[in-house]
Formats: sequence, C-alpha cells, structure tokens
Amino acid sequence: MISKRAIYHAFFVLYRICILQYSCGYTQLSFPCPCIYAMILVYGGDEMQHLFLRDIFIDWEKVTDYTQGIAALHSFDILKFHKQITFLTGENGSGKSTLLEAIAVAYGFNPEGGTKNYRFYTRDTHSSLYEGIHMSRGPYQPSCSYFLRAESFYNVATKAEDYESTYQGSALHSCSHGESFLSFMQSFRDVGFFLLDEPEAALSVQRQLALLIQLTTMATEGSQFLIATHSPILLGVPDAQILSFDDGRVEEITYEQTASYQITEMFINSRDYMLDKLLREDDI
Repeated sequence: MISKRAIYHAFFVLYRICILQYSCGYTQLSFPCPCIYAMILVYGGDEMQHLFLRDIFIDWEKVTDYTQGIAALHSFDILKFHKQITFLTGENGSGKSTLLEAIAVAYGFNPEGGTKNYRFYTRDTHSSLYEGIHMSRGPYQPSCSYFLRAESFYNVATKAEDYESTYQGSALHSCSHGESFLSFMQSFRDVGFFLLDEPEAALSVQRQLALLIQLTTMATEGSQFLIATHSPILLGVPDAQILSFDDGRVEEITYEQTASYQITEMFINSRDYMLDKLLREDDI
C-alpha cells in the first residue's frame, strides 16, 4: 500500500514541475497547479509548513579547505529542516557556525552578514564549504531575509548607515549593542528567512527572553530561522528543532538533552559543589 508520505512527495514533485513549466512559458499547463497544491496540503500534513529551506547536502569534492576535517559535517547525507525554528548547538569548534555561514553564502548572503543586497568585505575569512552546499528550497520565496553574525554586527550596522537604513526609527549605532540588535529583529514585519549566528552574544538575560518572544511570534506567522546558539534560554523556544553537533556527529535532540541546559541546571542547583570542584587549590 502506498504511504501518505509517498503520495505527498509525488504531488510535491508534480507541483515543482508545474511551476517550472509555467516559468518557461507553458501557461496552458499551469491550471493544475492549484489542484496539485491542494493535494500537497491534504497529504503533506505537518511536513507542508512554510519552509523556505527544506534540506541540504554537501558535495565534498567541491570543498578544499579545513572544513574537510570537521567530523560532524561528514555525519549526514541529507540534513533536513522540518520546523520553523532550527537551532544548531554544540561545543566551540564543532562546526555549527561554519555550516550556518556556508548555508548563508550558498543562499546568496554576504559572508559578513546583512541582506542579500549587502556587498561589502572587511576581510575574506569564510570557508569554501559553501561551494559544496546543495539545497532544496520550498515553493515560496521569503518577503525578506537576513544573515546576522554577532562578530560582525558592528560592520553591518555601519553599512546600514551607509545605506540609510533605520530600525524602529533609529540608526543602529545610536543604540547599545543589545538594543540595536533587538531593534533590528523587531523591525521586520513580513514573513522571512533568517540566519542568526550566536544572537545571544549582545543580549542580557532579560533581552534574550524578549528575543525568544520575538522569534516565537515571527515563526508562528511563517518566518523560518536557522540559529547557531549556546543560550539555554533561546534553546527553550517551544516546538523548535534542535540539532546537536557534539561528539563528531549531527543529531536531533530534545531541549533537556542539550549541554547548555544540563550544565546550566547543574550549576544553578549545585553551585557550591561545582565551584568547590572547579576552584580547589590543588587543581589551580
């Protein structure tokens, strides 16, 4: 018996073919598109969310640098995104930010951040991993999109002033780092695709809670996020996909399984014990 999932994928392929034919001028073939799309909605179930990026795979023959040695990036054939918010988490050097950067560049973003229209370079440091990234996109295009890196946000804010961009009525440099970042996030009103690399770096705990609310609201309205983070607060966003890059592999885990949650919980609940273990004189 043919599964519901197989029927969904068959209709989705037909829909993409129909769109391709229409874009090539075969307008007489376009009328089945609404019917096919309706069948996708019927059979797609939870899979048919408004995802602008559905999955990626890496062609390693096109990658020539140090990323060849990052074990986690070799641990998957196809990396699927099935939620409006996907978190990439793991220890420093595990490959999460490297992969996020490569996806961003392959998608058309400036390596240092900004919209797809930002074209400036202070230093060319991004890897060649983007050259091997192949992606499967959804049937829709986002109304807006942005790639944000905490480490280069100052440069992006400077370029935004050059472009005469304001957020919530203020230039980004007229606010503190955390305030400007939140103003930036709260300025988006359309459904979009956003890649955020360690957004918590600029934010206090209270501001991280404000960002959690903003992310949840935007995702509910249809925006998609890929976020590399260590924050146990942001990782607590409900109904998010969490991908761990620890132990040399990429695997989907629950919030309670993240190292950020476990270590923070341990420290809060057993602070004296942990400080004693960490700061004993014979260990310093």
